[in-house]
Amino acid sequence: MTSPTTLSGTDVNPASAPLLEVRGLSTVYGVGRVGRRQEVAALTDLDLTVARGEVLGLVGESGSGKTTFARTLVYLERLTAGTIAVDGEVMPKHPSVARLREHRRKVQMIFQDPYSSLDPLHTVAHAITQPLRAFNIVSRRQERAEVEELLQQVGLTPVKDFFSRYPHELSGGQRQRVGIARALAARPKLLIADEPTSMLDVSIRLTIMNLLLDLQDSHGLSLIFITHDLAAARYVSDRIAIMYAGRLVEIGPAGVVLGEPIHPYTMLLRNAVPDPTQSSVARIQAEERGEPPDLTALPVGCAFAPRCEFAREECLVGFPAWRRGGEGHEARCVLVDEESP
Repeated sequence: MTSPTTLSGTDVNPASAPLLEVRGLSTVYGVGRVGRRQEVAALTDLDLTVARGEVLGLVGESGSGKTTFARTLVYLERLTAGTIAVDGEVMPKHPSVARLREHRRKVQMIFQDPYSSLDPLHTVAHAITQPLRAFNIVSRRQERAEVEELLQQVGLTPVKDFFSRYPHELSGGQRQRVGIARALAARPKLLIADEPTSMLDVSIRLTIMNLLLDLQDSHGLSLIFITHDLAAARYVSDRIAIMYAGRLVEIGPAGVVLGEPIHPYTMLLRNAVPDPTQSSVARIQAEERGEPPDLTALPVGCAFAPRCEFAREECLVGFPAWRRGGEGHEARCVLVDEESP
């Protein structure tokens, strides 16, 4: 039996190989009427790996491409170019129904809006049973016990009180717990949580984040935690990747990226966080750095250059290569002295 290989063709130990390996991923939408259609570059040439058991935080402003990335990973959006590999198996650009089903068993998504992600006509038990049947996880006789176990794991107890409820009978936090249980029912290897706390009351956001971390640890999962909240990203993540205008611009250990950022966009995000001790002048300077670019007309060079106080002429003519700022810490910015090999 031959050893599995990465996308680059190098032999790897299955235990040490990344669970998820994305190379050159691009997603382009066509928008507008016939004759006046424009292309929206939602993702551009994105490379990323996620290790087994790792929590990766994906951070960026609204419109930066975070949700498109998540939806492309589960093939709710079609990729335009690039490759996605899970467990070393590269997905076809146009997978068969059977291949897609197997991929979605391994990669499950928790959606941002717990109100719209559940069918209002179906009970909690029905919502969680569907992936059990779709992926042939257990026999019909075992379904009820499996649903009860999942409800127990996500903290919806007493279980009998939730089994037959409908979504409108649940709070926002309870609905999100149902969404988490539904994703776990497939027994995935990778969970993608797309802004899972942004629509919840502040008082329960930490509870949901702790629940995700507990489940990630107990099930041995990898987790991509998508958020615009830097504090939440730092709390849950081993590494953090910063996204801007459809590209990754900085990545590294969570504490390093947010404590000692090397890309001006990450610095801007950090400075924009409300701080009672920060001067009003500093807050205004962060706010006046402009808006994200129009994705239908991205500049030739670095998309952040028009907002960057450190921009140079070279930033306007080409997108910077990855440069190393420290061990495991990289950014695509000419301000970083050492270029990665």
